[in-house]
This record gives sequence, structure tokens and C-alpha cells, in this order.
Amino acid sequence: KLLLGLNPVTRRARTWGLASCDSMPHLETEMKLDFKDVLIRPKRSALSSRAQVSIEREFIFPNSKQVWSGTPIIAANMDTVGTFEVAEVLAKRKCITAIHKHYSVEQWKNWAEGPGKEILGFVAVSTGILEKDMEKLAQIIKAVPGINMVCIDVANGYSEAFVQCIREVRKTYPKVTIMAGNVVTKEMTEELIFSGADVIKVGIGPGSVCTTRKQTGVGYPQLSAVLECADAAHGLGGRIVSDGGCTCPGDVCKAFGAGADFVMLGGMLAGHEECAGETLEENGHFFKVFYGMSSDTAMKKHSGGVAEYRSSEGKTVKVPYRGPIDETIRDLQGGVRSACTYVGASTLRELPKRTTFIRCTQQLNNVFGQETTKANPTECFPPGKRQKTEA
Repeated sequence: KLLLGLNPVTRRARTWGLASCDSMPHLETEMKLDFKDVLIRPKRSALSSRAQVSIEREFIFPNSKQVWSGTPIIAANMDTVGTFEVAEVLAKRKCITAIHKHYSVEQWKNWAEGPGKEILGFVAVSTGILEKDMEKLAQIIKAVPGINMVCIDVANGYSEAFVQCIREVRKTYPKVTIMAGNVVTKEMTEELIFSGADVIKVGIGPGSVCTTRKQTGVGYPQLSAVLECADAAHGLGGRIVSDGGCTCPGDVCKAFGAGADFVMLGGMLAGHEECAGETLEENGHFFKVFYGMSSDTAMKKHSGGVAEYRSSEGKTVKVPYRGPIDETIRDLQGGVRSACTYVGASTLRELPKRTTFIRCTQQLNNVFGQETTKANPTECFPPGKRQKTEA
């Protein structure tokens, strides 16, 4: 009865536990942290070798009831990274690829009948929330019935339309595992799990080619977001994926240590041979183009341009060509194993239990410049190209 006299917007806001539209702005004074603000404190360990560490996990998802096991690293559903070619390599190391949503139904069918036939357990089909997205999702699942994971991806996971979409997908596909996001707060993490999602994507604005924070002022430091959302999700039997903000293997370790069940990577996997896009040559050096999915590059490619009512919230960069992606994944997995040995965790599952973060003002010594995230920092050249040498 108290809500009936309010205008619809205010009533809906209060129903969702949000501040009233006519209330004063609120300031939270508690410090929120990013990966760069902390280090993991080492602890005594009985492990004598990194080879003793298992970085595989097994999950039973709360809503789909599906069981998944593997290495919980996910290639982001960006059209330069979330490709079939990347999936074929990552699946060999039991990692997931969130395939971008711009492949046609026919391309999905051909790939699933060929190279992807045996690895469908390590891919997720991505979709938006529009009616045309739902129609295409239905066609893909019908054409490729072996798919058992869907990634419902929007920039703003706080809209009622997004929540309703999750409910409808859960009702339509009760046994499909739903990964959904992005959000950064406890309340919305819980809301999405109650609505039918199994894995919540956490992160607004931390990505290397995301400009949401610059354009809108909206975001949340990634380490704190992971800590808080993981706590909420695990209390309901759900899972989270830390999406964005990782610049090196150490950041991936911090994400896992903070409670992330999966870590999604975009920029760290960009520029490889298996990534989509043309390889460019400039003055004897090779590059690949990498861009955010809300950038003007992406919108011109897939939507005909930036709509009049919105702005670009991503940037376009040229990434040095980095060769085969398998070496980067191997290096990344090695870093995670090493982190586990430093804190005495024999399995990745134990890492959060044995992680103590310490605040710091500096974590890297860059006296010789910023190091690459590649295991072998030697400049790479595409197949058929040779390094130019002076006569």
C-alpha cells in the first residue's frame, strides 16, 4: 500500500532495492581495490614442485544441474578473440571459448560437424537480449544440439529487460548452463542467479579496450567486485567469472585468489595467429587490430555505425603479432600453478582459502620497461613472413 502512491519509476526502484529517484546522491567511503593495488602474501608450503598443482576445477551448476570440468579460463566473446580457431586450441588445454555472436547459423553447423565436433563442451554460444538474438539462438541450438552453455552478454546487466531475458532462456532451455552479465554488485549477482543464471560475469569498465568508465563515469574496481560478487554467488551455489582487468598472469592469479571461479580474457589473448582480423605490416613489424565490442569499429562492422542516441564505449588498437596462442595459454597456466605453490595450494580450488592480499604502492619493477605477457618476448612473424635483415 505504501508503494501504490509513488510514481512508477520510483516504485520500481524501491521494489528492486534501489535508492529513490528523488533522494540525495549517496557516497560510499570504503576503499575499493583493483588488481594493481594488492599482492598475494606467500605462505609456507609442503609442495616441492609446480607439477604437483592441479589447476582444473569441477562444477555442478545450480540451475542447469550440468557438470563441467576443466581449466576455468575463458576466451572473451569478442569477434577478434572468441573465434572457432581459438576454441580449437584452447579446448586442448581444457579451457572455454565464448564464441562471439556474429557467426551465422550455417557457420556454426559446419564447424560443429567438423573441427568443433569433439569440443562442444568447451564452447559457449553468445547472444544478446533482443528478439532477433533469441531467434538466432534458437536456430543455433537446434542446428547444434551438442551446445550446453549460453553466454547472455550485455554491457549493462542492471536492466529489467536483461533479467527477464534470463528467465525466458532458462524456461526454454532448462538444461543449458547460462553465463550472464555484466554486473559488479552483490544484489544483482543474487538477482541473476535467482532468475536462472548459473555463472555471473563480473566487471564493468576494466577491459583494455573498454571506455565505459571514461564515457559514463560508471564502474567498480575489479578486485573488490570479484570479492563481493563471489561471496554472494557462492552463498547461493552459483559461480562467477571475472571479466576484464587482467594485464598479466599475476592478475589472473589474483582474480582466482579473490574467489573467481572462472577468469575471462580478451586483451591478453589478442593479436595471436588464431585471432580474427587481418595481419598488418608496418616498417617490418606485424600487428593485428583489436577493438572493444562497443567501439565505433565494431558498431560500423555489425550495425552500420554508431546510433544517434549513443556513443562509442570502446577503442581500437593495433596489437603486436604474438604468434600461436597455445604458448600464451601455457605460460598463463604455468603462472597460476606457481601462484598456488607460493601459498601452499595443491589445487586451484584451495587458492582462495589460502590467499591473503596485502595492500601495496608498487608491485612491478619496470626499470627496463613494461614486459610483455607472452612467455617468449621475442618478436613474432606470421607464417610465410621472414624478418627483414639488412644486406
